[in-house]
Amino acid sequence: MTTTERNTFMRTDIEFNADGTTLRGWFYTPEGSGPFPAIVMAHGFAALKEMGLAPYAERFVEAGFAVLAFDHRNFGASDGTPRFEIDPWQQMTDYRHAVTYLQQRDDVDSDRIGAWGTSYSGGHVIILGAIDKRVKAISSQVPVVSGYSAIQRLVRQDLFPDQRKAWEQDRAARFAGADPAMIPIIDPDSMANVAFPTADSYEWFSSAAKDAPLWENTVTVASLEKLTEYEPRAYIGRISPTPFLLMVGQDDTVASTDLPLSAFEQALEPKQFAVLPGGHYAPYGGVAFEPAVTTARDFFVEHLGSKADR
Repeated sequence: MTTTERNTFMRTDIEFNADGTTLRGWFYTPEGSGPFPAIVMAHGFAALKEMGLAPYAERFVEAGFAVLAFDHRNFGASDGTPRFEIDPWQQMTDYRHAVTYLQQRDDVDSDRIGAWGTSYSGGHVIILGAIDKRVKAISSQVPVVSGYSAIQRLVRQDLFPDQRKAWEQDRAARFAGADPAMIPIIDPDSMANVAFPTADSYEWFSSAAKDAPLWENTVTVASLEKLTEYEPRAYIGRISPTPFLLMVGQDDTVASTDLPLSAFEQALEPKQFAVLPGGHYAPYGGVAFEPAVTTARDFFVEHLGSKADR
């Protein structure tokens, strides 16, 4: 176990059980003694905690929150097979396991736990807020609210029939005992057959991966099929009365700008909305980081309070 201490917080490597699979992450605690209000967070599609989560966690912990940032199963430091397979429903369920883990800690106030998600996990926390009322505040940043619409926009339509055929072939091969078929996440060639063919996706993953030695440029083909089946926007009207913050990217060409905007109209009060400058990856150290982290921090302070409020 590794523990990092700074003047304003301490970070410890932790692990917890998720239906028999060990998930691993960082647990941050602020100065002073608990129990603290807490925030659980994980990254988006195929990204690891080292790829931009620490700056968010540090700002939250400096505001008085305990923070759990973990790697999704099948990725990074967490266990799970098939490696590099993304099942969004399982990832959302693992958020619930993380909440349970937090509730068992003596240094966490079990009645004041919030959830933060971004991109794919931004969709996860929408569903989490709708179905798990242990969570008292939800912050969803540049979320995927419709997997089907997202992949319709990311995959060239002339390639979509071949994509469906690849999913069918992979199902048959796996049924026969073969290893899962794989596809790269990014490629410098925008015409390559990859999960994320946009130029900003290539730029961000290539750069962020330098800080994440466990990251690999691959996901299972089945991960894309599972994406098409995932519709967090269908749950957005059920988040209330849990406070809900939605932040969208002004020029988001990955999760889109219009889709979460439209979905937000179906959310009930209490709800809050913000438009961030830049594209999908701008919140990760780019022009949108400061407004994104400040808005989320203030939202959690308002709805979860500080340690002194308990």
